[in-house]
Amino acid sequence: MKNILLLLGCICLAIVNSACTDNCETTRTYRTTVPVTFTLAQIRSGIASEAPQDLKNPGKIYVKDNYIFVNEIKKGIHIIDNTNPQQPQNIAFLKIPGVIDMAVKENTLYADNYMDIVAFDITNPKAIKETGRVKDVFQNGLTDGISWYYNPQNQTVTDYEVKIITEKVRSNCGQNGNINPIYYYANDMAFKNGSVQSGSSGANSGAAGATGTGGSMARFTIYDNYLYTVSQSDLLLFNIKTLNQPTQLSKINLGWGIETIFPYKDKLFIGSNTGMYIFDNKNPEKPERLSIFQHARACDPVVVHNDIAYVTLRTGWCGTSPNQLDVVNVSNLTSPSLIKSYQMQQPAGLGIDFPNLFICESQYGLKSFDATSATNITLQQHIEKINAYDVIPLEGKHLLMVGKDGLYQYDTSNPKNMKQLSVIPVKREN
Repeated sequence: MKNILLLLGCICLAIVNSACTDNCETTRTYRTTVPVTFTLAQIRSGIASEAPQDLKNPGKIYVKDNYIFVNEIKKGIHIIDNTNPQQPQNIAFLKIPGVIDMAVKENTLYADNYMDIVAFDITNPKAIKETGRVKDVFQNGLTDGISWYYNPQNQTVTDYEVKIITEKVRSNCGQNGNINPIYYYANDMAFKNGSVQSGSSGANSGAAGATGTGGSMARFTIYDNYLYTVSQSDLLLFNIKTLNQPTQLSKINLGWGIETIFPYKDKLFIGSNTGMYIFDNKNPEKPERLSIFQHARACDPVVVHNDIAYVTLRTGWCGTSPNQLDVVNVSNLTSPSLIKSYQMQQPAGLGIDFPNLFICESQYGLKSFDATSATNITLQQHIEKINAYDVIPLEGKHLLMVGKDGLYQYDTSNPKNMKQLSVIPVKREN
């Protein structure tokens, strides 16, 4: 798809059947996407352990022991020492081209490097080393409606970057020198062929206790000696018994629009544009599909507690469903059923520390709910004037939240009056 509506030369508008006679110069500013091409050599050699950097465009979060890992979308991972949640320290940056997702077991970090999955030794967070790589895992990726594509024939990846374009154009002047305005629109394009993209029951917390915890927007999770990832269409399974040398075992096709993965006990809950998939994971080498709970097309993260799944649906590049929270009965895993839907504003990630449910409402802030009764979930607190993307509730009544504004931490001992502990703000370029 070409960049949208670049105006060249003189544009004349017929007014009352008269010809254009005067021309005026005006300035137009708009957002568009421009293609950027990388060779595989550039991508694979672009990894580096660097000094800490400011957060500029944070994405997903992951926590392991006293460390928080914050994705800088497609650029790398910030490593935060969170020994003191009131004074978190940004200590290092791991540069990884194309990175979106991550998971950690013991001292090994797994992350995507566009088409590859890479293992890192993070024993020393300030001097991280690559230890293993599985090549050509993903053929394409999708983040916030913008896709990238891997071409194995010419060994390149084509990505798209959002740019702010300001240009001077010629437009005809109306009577008395007033400019007849010319309007145009530039999209952040959503491509059809894209793919890679808490609490006591948090995502990415598998059977082995040495793993960390991810948020509800995660596409990576670890269970026992296995790493699971989801692309836009598949569930992919990797053996990580030898931590620093992952190997791919299998791929399960799920259909298009897969978004997130959430492990709960020996089950996997997978969110998609059109529904929630439930897998039995008793045999972690061969997860077995049990059912799918279908819903209107929408962005769809999910978290689970006991026999209840909480699914947020939001409008955007991935669908046009109403903004809502679906509460689903999963006591019968082969036949999940809707209990009740609740209207939301623009729900994104969520986390459950039962009976407290935390939901990110994008530009509308962060909300705390009392979920004691699935049929009567009630609002406890609404923190406004922040942008909230995903949350991870932790033990000790502690909440991590990431959004376009930065990384926030809250004391949730009183869910009706959460207290901000700290914030690492985004430092935007002028």
